[in-house]
Amino acid sequence: MSFVNVILQMAVAPTQALPAEPLQAAAAAIAPSPGLNYWELIAHASFPVQVIIGLLAIASIFSWVIIFSKMRVYARANKAADDFEGRFWSGAELTQLYREATDRNHDVSGLEAIFESGFREFSRLRQKKSVDARVQLEGAQRAMRATLAREVDALEHNLEMLANVGSTAPYVGLVGTVFGIMVTFHGIVVNKQNTIDAVAPGISEALLATAIGLFVAIPAVWAYNRYATRVERLSVRYESFAEEFSSILQRQTHVD
Repeated sequence: MSFVNVILQMAVAPTQALPAEPLQAAAAAIAPSPGLNYWELIAHASFPVQVIIGLLAIASIFSWVIIFSKMRVYARANKAADDFEGRFWSGAELTQLYREATDRNHDVSGLEAIFESGFREFSRLRQKKSVDARVQLEGAQRAMRATLAREVDALEHNLEMLANVGSTAPYVGLVGTVFGIMVTFHGIVVNKQNTIDAVAPGISEALLATAIGLFVAIPAVWAYNRYATRVERLSVRYESFAEEFSSILQRQTHVD
């Protein structure tokens, strides 16, 4: 039989249908798996895991409130420092700047508060005839240092909350993971089932607790590092201004 005849016989031979079961298995294998429903995982999680996820959610809300509020605080502090330095170094009279700072309709903070406290103490000591120039300058410097410490403390307010959330949230999530795994193994012992279908839900909820802990911690850690750097820069800026203003007051005492 020639090769051409073999090919012709194969072409005209009736085709046989494949079994249905292998086709269904192949279709199930290549079919896209349904998406993971996180809300369903939380709803069907064990009670300890739900409590831990709830605590992490509350911590996340607090941390984000602090993040956005501190963003506005530091933006205002930088803008106020720029505005006051512009007026201070423009050649304005110190007494005029002091009157503007002590205006009751004007809230002072940052550099202006440091200037106001230093100039107020300097003027008060200057009115006493028996106080020499060195004591006047030292009194103004003490007043500025005290105000500077209060201003930096106000800038650092609530930053420790971000540090606490960032450092503890992963461990809190890990506690949820431990509870989830414990519940899963307990269910295997009670139900006498050790299949993947019996283990997978508990392991999923356990890993979800860890993932939520990391999701809460990462923004808090980033914000704390970012804002701590901004506080340090503002603190250096305040200290530099206090030193420069002390030099100006020292020159005034020598002129007088």
